Amino acid sequence: MPQLPEDIIDRLTQMERRIQQLSTAVNTRPALNKISGGGVEITGGGFLEVRPPGGGPAVFAVGRWSGDEYGLAIRRQTGRLALYNGDGTSTSQQPLRIYDSAGREIVSDDIDTGGIAKPWLNMLPPQDTAVSRWPQTTATAFTTIAMSYNLVWQPRMRLLVNTRASSGATGSVQVLVNGSPWGSAVSAGSVFDYSAAISSDFASVYGTLLKVEIQAMVTSASGTVYANPVLMYGRQT
Repeated sequence: MPQLPEDIIDRLTQMERRIQQLSTAVNTRPALNKISGGGVEITGGGFLEVRPPGGGPAVFAVGRWSGDEYGLAIRRQTGRLALYNGDGTSTSQQPLRIYDSAGREIVSDDIDTGGIAKPWLNMLPPQDTAVSRWPQTTATAFTTIAMSYNLVWQPRMRLLVNTRASSGATGSVQVLVNGSPWGSAVSAGSVFDYSAAISSDFASVYGTLLKVEIQAMVTSASGTVYANPVLMYGRQT
């Protein structure tokens, strides 16, 4: 048998090694748990579910459900619904619902006309139109004549207050929020209508009680100043 040069034997050995590496790579499926530079599309009535290690209801489910309905559901680890937009039919507008830990619906939208379905929000009842019965003062220094407490959920507030002064009298009305002036004082007889942040540090007051005071004072020799709040609501930034 003729002798082969050593470099040919080395090359054959290297080729064999590479062939084995290629064979291993072809027969080994990489983990399909990462997407880079693309997206995932599920068609044909499919769905995606994420279940906890111990089994049970999916904590996240999106796609086709029963019948022809498509929707989204998020559950707590306990299995209770946290967010859900199913309504049972493929033609429904599907109200979006948020549930508390006991499974009670606490937030939802009105699919018939738009807006909020739940919670039912407080509205200010009609106020007394007789000025003589409004909160009032004869003091010549700012005096609190009306006050309320509200929980802080939103960073801004609007407040509208009607003001009056008795015949021949003059005065001023101002608003305090948590003990500090909020907006500028107005002359009695004009309207206090102001919208602004309730605090320069919203994080520090979120969820706390907000104290709102209406103060009035007489600036003439005598008389009475009146103030009547007719609108107040929280709002976003």
